[in-house]
Amino acid sequence: MTALTLSTSSAATLRADAVVVGVAKGAKGPVVAAGAEAVDKAFGGKLAAVLETLGATGAEGEVTKLPAASGLKAPVVLAVGLGDVPAKDDGYDAETLRRAAGAASRALSGSKKGAFALPIEDVAAAAAVAEGALLGAYTYDKSNGNGSAKNTKSAKNAADADKKNNGPLAEVALVGGKPRDKAYKAAAERATALVEEINRARDLINTPANLLNPADFAAEAVAAAKEHGLKTEVLDEKALKKGGYGGILGVGQGSEAPPRLVRIAYTHPKAEKTLALVGKGITYDSGGISLKPAGHNETMKCDMSGAAAVFATVVAAARLGLRVNLTGWLALAENMPSGSATRPGDVLSMYGGKTVEVLNTDAEGRLVLADAITRAGEEKPDAIVDVATLTGAMVLALGNRTFGIMTNDEAFRTSLHEIAEEAGEQSWPMPLPAHLRKGIDSPVADLANMGERMGGGLVAGIFLKEFVADGITWGHLDIAGPAFNEGGPFGYTPKGGTGAAVRTLVRLAERAADGDLG
Repeated sequence: MTALTLSTSSAATLRADAVVVGVAKGAKGPVVAAGAEAVDKAFGGKLAAVLETLGATGAEGEVTKLPAASGLKAPVVLAVGLGDVPAKDDGYDAETLRRAAGAASRALSGSKKGAFALPIEDVAAAAAVAEGALLGAYTYDKSNGNGSAKNTKSAKNAADADKKNNGPLAEVALVGGKPRDKAYKAAAERATALVEEINRARDLINTPANLLNPADFAAEAVAAAKEHGLKTEVLDEKALKKGGYGGILGVGQGSEAPPRLVRIAYTHPKAEKTLALVGKGITYDSGGISLKPAGHNETMKCDMSGAAAVFATVVAAARLGLRVNLTGWLALAENMPSGSATRPGDVLSMYGGKTVEVLNTDAEGRLVLADAITRAGEEKPDAIVDVATLTGAMVLALGNRTFGIMTNDEAFRTSLHEIAEEAGEQSWPMPLPAHLRKGIDSPVADLANMGERMGGGLVAGIFLKEFVADGITWGHLDIAGPAFNEGGPFGYTPKGGTGAAVRTLVRLAERAADGDLG
């Protein structure tokens, strides 16, 4: 993990491999942003002109490196684009700063120290720069493996290959940070804990499926719980059968790696609110008997991103000492075809007694979530939020960077949307149209796991709503789009697992700690 320090030193005198400055897109060319005054002075006030000569425009995410002028301790200046110059009296918004800092961190991969002299007008701006810089510094350690102890040869090969790549930026020094100010120190500590847990989720998502099956994932949760004083309960296949968890068992029965349901809980003695988070944890999704075609299954190790987000959030809440009770439910299974796999047309008896006709075994996420949502509801939390890479339909609707929000309470849907935006994650509220409910009627069971094709993401939400106990506020985040980035990295977002929804869920927990659930 990249180290974060707060520095009162001038950007000109701080020793680092590079000093990072912001440059905005002005009407007549690039404009040097606040925070870079000392660096601009070293260039005789002509830093903007030099950058323009090098082709810099100040466009968001643009990175330009140049040799430092005499008078600067750092040998390199890295200018990162902030986009349009903000209106007078308006500063740069938090997400702009996050993305710029992330782009700079990625550009400094392999360096020991970067001095970030971006516009930091207050604690909120410092927090945004810190988050972005730490998030952008992430790289997946291929030798880490998360379960690779059982495959040391693969781990060694991966480690040898990884030696050819640069590691992450080792240290971020925040110029303009105030190390003796309690608010700045708290912001830095929060950013560090938050990003370390997001990176925990990213590591799990990026781990190859042969190195992270349901039992491996459960072991990771148990180990983290011991480290951070959390309570865990792991239901193996025998306990799941005894308890009647037909959804989780039905999805996992085709695999040689049996399913698990993990309960991981953080409690605070002064908590007034209780939240339950439920994560879809399909450690590999082949589609089962309804097999995915080639081109659609190569990245399906990421189908446990929801469970990774829930796991990371609970640990983050514990590390931050939030005054809230937070229980995470990780519904873990591997969806594989075999002679023992669930067939299309089979009927499953779910936890709680409902029966479901399985029309498509590739609509498996809603089955494991249904069991976990029902179980979570028995503890009477103030709200349940499930998180899942649930439907391709949501990706078609909202693209690769935005997750959908569905709830059984309009005010809660609005609140979740506001919280996501506040945390810097793109989301969009989606409806649960009543007329789509008829489509999941079944002649042989209480309901079917498929309905109308059009609006498939909404149909999945309607299915899950059937398993929410009366009187409990519920939200559903479909993160199928942003959970795994198959394209190139951008801003603070790496290629591969992104840790989507962790920031939103942590912010939700913080609001709950303040007594506000929307």
